[in-house]
Amino acid sequence: MTSSDEIQHWVRRAAAAADDKKAADVVIIDVGEVFSVSDYFVIASGSSTRQVHAIVDGIEERLTLDGGPKPARIEGQEEREWVLMDYGTFVVHVFHQEQREFYQLEKLWGDRPRLDWEPMRTPEAG
Repeated sequence: MTSSDEIQHWVRRAAAAADDKKAADVVIIDVGEVFSVSDYFVIASGSSTRQVHAIVDGIEERLTLDGGPKPARIEGQEEREWVLMDYGTFVVHVFHQEQREFYQLEKLWGDRPRLDWEPMRTPEAG
């Protein structure tokens, strides 16, 4: 995965997979010019730890089924308050809503552009 278009495809696919699991306020932030570790952050939240778990599983499953990248590591799965899925060129942050409000990553990265995306409903998602 090296081309910008390919990276954006998988980033958008991860956002859509989160949306399929009813994640709230899914955003993609382009951090590539100011953050040397990753190019994009996908940020989503769930209203319960159970939903956070479902969102994380849904993202990993969808990208795997679509032939996409696998996360190099996943952190926070035990607590399910803030799960970080590191795909190298992009990072997915799935928050419990209260944690998202506390950490306010969108505000921290508020000066960075957002990547537009549209939900791509899969048949099983309804």
